[in-house]
Amino acid sequence: MAVLRAVGLYIPTPRQTAADIAAASGIPEAVVRDKMGIVEKPVPGEGDHTNEMGIRAAREALRKAGLSPDSVDVIISITEEYQEYVLQSPGIAAAHALGCRRAWAYDLGQRCGAGVLALKQARDLFIADPSVQVVLVCGGYRNGDLVDYQDQATRFLFNLSAGGAAAVISRDGPGFELLESAFAIDGSFAEDVIIPVGGTREPARPDNLHNLRFRVRDYENLKQRLEERSMQLFEQVIRSACARSGLELDQLAHLALPHFKPAAHRAVLAQLGVPEDRSIHLAHFGHMGQLDPLLSLQLACDRRQLAPGAAVVLASAGIGYVWNAIGCRKTAA
Repeated sequence: MAVLRAVGLYIPTPRQTAADIAAASGIPEAVVRDKMGIVEKPVPGEGDHTNEMGIRAAREALRKAGLSPDSVDVIISITEEYQEYVLQSPGIAAAHALGCRRAWAYDLGQRCGAGVLALKQARDLFIADPSVQVVLVCGGYRNGDLVDYQDQATRFLFNLSAGGAAAVISRDGPGFELLESAFAIDGSFAEDVIIPVGGTREPARPDNLHNLRFRVRDYENLKQRLEERSMQLFEQVIRSACARSGLELDQLAHLALPHFKPAAHRAVLAQLGVPEDRSIHLAHFGHMGQLDPLLSLQLACDRRQLAPGAAVVLASAGIGYVWNAIGCRKTAA
């Protein structure tokens, strides 16, 4: 068995409000708040570097789990590629900073899908290696730095925010048993949303640094293709994760969804037959990428007591494109 014992969060104190985004973008504040679903979002303060935020969240997760850093066997880092240094190994850096002297570590990159994928891999590690007893998943995110509020083709990225999240997974104990998962990808979208500068195709130079931001090559084409594929695949992985896990959608205590517009959030729930009070729209947090599922789960636990046996699905979707979901069940205390 693999049990998600504890979630740790680090949420920066500074906030960017709907009014701030409206001023920066020229979009009416009511549209930002009501249609885009951003009341406010955390943005990094001084010292809130990407991997460091994940490390802070990891300390909190270990404290809540009642485990020492020396108990950790493996660290799976889901820190975003945009971090303190180019080509840093954030998992190894986290192991050192946390004092996880016994652990080995690796980095997992799947953009906004990495959090759910890391939980699956933690579960798989327990199956594959009997010596692994405790896995720590941790990571930070601040891709909001890379948003150009003057570029209307990227307005669907205006929700990108900042924070850190971590999860402690062990073979037993109180928490949420990790069940089966489902994944889908479509690489035809791989070059639709990119940062064109800074890679080998176009190295960064003084004259192109203005493009060290997210860009969409053909917004209307992307929008049309996503409308044809995204909802179908998102629904598919959620239904599949439920079926494989022996869970019923109409019995879910919580469905963790990433931040997107309120209309899309409601549409997903309606399509799946999940009541709106069984999910949380992250209007005060924006989109923390791969950290959203852990954030949503912790918010659900903070807001109401989930009884033993309660069924939960954590779902994610991200540029690339990827759609992921994993089933969980609350264990006895």
